Amino acid sequence: MGGSHSREDLDLTSSDEEEEYEEDYDARSPISDPAASAGQRDDDLLRTATPSSLEALDTKLRSLDLKYQRTSTAKLYLHVGGASASARWILAERRATYSFVDKAGANDSSSSSPRWFLEVGPEKRVSAPVGSELQLKTNPAQRRADFAASGSVWALRFPTDAEFRRFREEYDRCLFENTYGVEATDEGRKQVFGNDFAAWARPGEADDAIWADAEDSLTPPATTPARDLMEEFEEEAGDSGSIQSLALGALDNSFLVGGSGIQVVKNFRHGVHGKGAFVRITGGRGGSGSAYSTPKKALLMRGETNMLLMNPGESGALHSNGVHHVDIETGKVVTEWRFEKDGTDVTMRDIANDSKGAQLEPSGSTFLGLDDNRLCRWDMRDARGRVQTIGSSSESPVLHWSQGHQFSRGTNFQCFASTGDGSIVVGSVDSKIRLYSKSSMRMAKTAFPGLGSPITHVDVTYDGKWILGTTDTYLILICTIFKDKDGKEKTGFSGRMGNKIAAPRLLKLTPLDSILAGTDNKFHGGQFSWVTENGKQERHLVATVGKFSVIWNFQQVKDSNHECYRDQQGLKSCYCYKVVLKDESIVDSRFMHDNFAASNSPEAPLVVATPMKVSSFSIANRR
Repeated sequence: MGGSHSREDLDLTSSDEEEEYEEDYDARSPISDPAASAGQRDDDLLRTATPSSLEALDTKLRSLDLKYQRTSTAKLYLHVGGASASARWILAERRATYSFVDKAGANDSSSSSPRWFLEVGPEKRVSAPVGSELQLKTNPAQRRADFAASGSVWALRFPTDAEFRRFREEYDRCLFENTYGVEATDEGRKQVFGNDFAAWARPGEADDAIWADAEDSLTPPATTPARDLMEEFEEEAGDSGSIQSLALGALDNSFLVGGSGIQVVKNFRHGVHGKGAFVRITGGRGGSGSAYSTPKKALLMRGETNMLLMNPGESGALHSNGVHHVDIETGKVVTEWRFEKDGTDVTMRDIANDSKGAQLEPSGSTFLGLDDNRLCRWDMRDARGRVQTIGSSSESPVLHWSQGHQFSRGTNFQCFASTGDGSIVVGSVDSKIRLYSKSSMRMAKTAFPGLGSPITHVDVTYDGKWILGTTDTYLILICTIFKDKDGKEKTGFSGRMGNKIAAPRLLKLTPLDSILAGTDNKFHGGQFSWVTENGKQERHLVATVGKFSVIWNFQQVKDSNHECYRDQQGLKSCYCYKVVLKDESIVDSRFMHDNFAASNSPEAPLVVATPMKVSSFSIANRR
């Protein structure tokens, strides 16, 4: 485990070759007087503003093939040594050429392949589509752009500030056009984001007042000591076989869901430890004898004495036609429920608790369901209000569709989560994030347009003020707070936000860490730390990517003056994180309930599961 990006931010000017580079280009050293540099940047920014009139000129230049396929020169560096002590940058090409190449043509709208590619020569040493997979990270002070391509980490260093800015502007335009399939003009941005999301379309011109208001509402400690991650426990998977998922409890126990059953572990203030009962599920209700197969999802409920196991779909399908209801105290399948609406079997992609704290309610009988075009609430009681009897019938009892909506057009729902009061956030394949109030699942109160990448997982804070969406290559943090016409603070779950919507913030890996995370280097399962009480605030965010469990300080991410955001163009991206590194790909990373925060720690322990082990880490103040 370790820090974030210090390995990668070595000053490229430290090499002997750099002196010759400076002479060749007659450019000033990247390490110069800070005040002068700041003034120069301010002047340059004023001179290079891009109003709509320049966009019209840019369109003409593009039609003449004079702008985007121009070839420019820069120094090309290659990072070698990975995370070892000998890691360094080496000069790969002294006079590398680079260009943004149109592989499809402006008029070819039939192809789904990326249109714009970044090519770096000679002989195409790099040729990659312009997209979030490049993990581009710029450093204006050194006039450089780092990126990951073809399994390696590269850096371009530009001869002048103007050339660096030109590269960034062209990259942003190509990224927009590859992502949305429309021209990067005011008209194109309006087509994608509409009038209400101007801050998303032009984040450089956005007002950060909403983020500032959010920061003021959470008063941080007068001094925040440095903190370390300390490993407390490590357990073998045990009888459950390969761990597939975690089901963390807020009371005495948590559960490791594996290929052959469910392993019970004890909750402590320093993590999960010690093997308790093992629930081996060998058959269904009434002696039906249906074989146990690893569930898609495990959901605790009824004071954490019961669990719902979402049946895997046939032949590995993403959708399920029912759930197993397990009594944890007896280790038996009580019921096999079937999803049905209006007499017709339906499927579900995901299930979730009614609210953040619903699993603690002793008599809960409802839970939420999500499918591609369905959002609903299922009730384990029949329509007359009593619990359905099971008996030994060969027919599975049917869950009652108590509330919800089946959308006629393709919403492409993919994931969802609930707030403390039962409001619902839903992420979609088309990158949209929709907010539904607790009283209606028919129409979203707010729909965020997304940034082009499918939302694979979504979480929300207990108070509903913050949303964390997971994509393959980044996390997106959205503030839902706004003020209505009377000046009253609300969230996007309870009212329409109108045009008072702040630009989101992105949480990313550095290009080097995106390679070091391993071949399975897609983000999954991003979520907040876990609180279930009004007035308490989540303190950290965690996500899994390959062999990494990545942790961000929530307060730091929200701070508009945070050092990561200095001199950034476009949406603000935070690269300051801690990493837990494991020897194999991580299955899941989650913070335990706030109940288990120790007196010397600002946060409950972090639980990290790999297929064969589960580890617990405490965040302790550094002495």
